[in-house]
Amino acid sequence: MSESALPLGAGSVSAAVTHRRVLALAFPIVLANLTQPILGAVDTAVAGHLDGTQYLGGVALGGLFFNFVFWGFGFLRMGTTGLVAQAHGAGDAAGIRLNLLRALIVAFALGAAVLALQVPLLSFALSALGGSDAVRATALAYSHARIWSAPFALANYVVLGYLLGVQRVRLALVAQVFINAVNIGAVLLYVYGFGWGIAGIGAATATADACGFALGAWMLWRLRPRGLAPLAVRALADRVALKRLIVLNRDIFLRTLCLLGAFGWFAHLGAKQGDATLAANALLLNFQTFMAYGLDGFAHAAEALVGAAAGARDRRAFRQAVRVTLFWSALGALLFALAYWAAGGWIVARLTDQAEIRAVALRYLPWAAISPIVSVWGFLLDGVFIGATQTQSLMRAMVVSLSIFVAATLAAVGTFGNHGLWFALLLFMAARGATLARYLPALLRRVGAEPQAAPAARA
Repeated sequence: MSESALPLGAGSVSAAVTHRRVLALAFPIVLANLTQPILGAVDTAVAGHLDGTQYLGGVALGGLFFNFVFWGFGFLRMGTTGLVAQAHGAGDAAGIRLNLLRALIVAFALGAAVLALQVPLLSFALSALGGSDAVRATALAYSHARIWSAPFALANYVVLGYLLGVQRVRLALVAQVFINAVNIGAVLLYVYGFGWGIAGIGAATATADACGFALGAWMLWRLRPRGLAPLAVRALADRVALKRLIVLNRDIFLRTLCLLGAFGWFAHLGAKQGDATLAANALLLNFQTFMAYGLDGFAHAAEALVGAAAGARDRRAFRQAVRVTLFWSALGALLFALAYWAAGGWIVARLTDQAEIRAVALRYLPWAAISPIVSVWGFLLDGVFIGATQTQSLMRAMVVSLSIFVAATLAAVGTFGNHGLWFALLLFMAARGATLARYLPALLRRVGAEPQAAPAARA
């Protein structure tokens, strides 16, 4: 296979994993990721300034539903990144193309299924999540407008996974900024210009996802590897490759289901304490989401670098990728924690002008402020295991962590209320890092042997 047939950057995997290289990958990803919670914050602020607490609660419950549906299919992004990164590290342009196309087919099939099943899905999910009748009614209006984005939103996960896997992180930044800029503009137009209310917030997201996929499809066409043989249907339907894809997707799906189950349980227990507590928790989870997307930039860099090292069977590059990304992740977590301690009250005031919700949010703000220090280890190790496509360990670790979280809520919420709920959430985050750290030595042993030194170096 000629080097010209490879996407830009392929074949350079053996280069040293330096701090500069990690930052060059991570910073565009961090910027791209941070546009996501900014969008969530805009949706929260628009809903928070509508007349009534039910609007903010409705966006919270409706958004949680889409977290279950879309984030539940996050294996499309994660699996694509791991498989493409390993093919990239091995210099296999044909493998990159096949992994991309298989993932896109799965994404559109799942998106069509979501649209076909939208009525029972929405009815069951919003009833199960709880909240008052007014909150559920606004959540339903939001969700019916947004759900039409399903095929495009899932396909966008695949496009993002591909761009991360081939380390075209600046294009990933362009795509994410474009999607979220369209979304912010559309939500302001639909809500304030057209007067669509809560449904306008959902419709804006659907519009942005469709526009984003149009841009992503153009990028994929421009980046297509040249000089490859025509695509063979037999290769696309290869039984071994499909089995591997199914196993990876199954493990990541179960892992993500546990993660979303934890946040769903968190929202359910918060809703039982009243609309004000539900809304305040949703507001504070913007802190958690903003931090998670920022720190996940380094985890995504780890996915790309670890995956490339695994594809090249370079244990030294693997070990260095873990060390360097861990250093920058820890530093980023410290900065987030300091920012939340210093400016948390100001951020809360910007997100809502309702005094009751502000007061409740400020009461529990310290938990959100210390969360970055507790959560960072699980975020980074997620990226390591995804890049190495060791998804069974990811799934097992998350099952254990979820069990710890549920047990902690049963023990603490009845006595300590919402403080007990936030304590259990942070314990869950700590357990994610601890359980994955236990599997790390075995993962290192599975990576290829250390590269041998040249004869002159051994002499």
